[in-house]
Amino acid sequence: MSFQAYLDAVEKKTGLTPRQLVELARERGFGPDTKATPILEWLKQEYDLGRGHGMALVHVITKGPQISDAHVGRPGAHGDASDTLWLDGAASNPNR
Repeated sequence: MSFQAYLDAVEKKTGLTPRQLVELARERGFGPDTKATPILEWLKQEYDLGRGHGMALVHVITKGPQISDAHVGRPGAHGDASDTLWLDGAASNPNR
């Protein structure tokens, strides 16, 4: 599953865009210096997200939407179209 596909699945499950979840995380005090565990616990408790989907959000919450070029253009299900994740909802993603 690509990084973007994880975020799109999170949106489908929660009804919230990744950007909305990042904003909610910020309101809870989560940011660049936050370890993964408290964010994962919050996502599990509030949205019933598992570790894989949660870790995609942890990356965006703590590091922003940029991902390594190693993930871009790879063939198959693990490749992303861009090195910048789309956070504003799957339906509005110009890379889809």
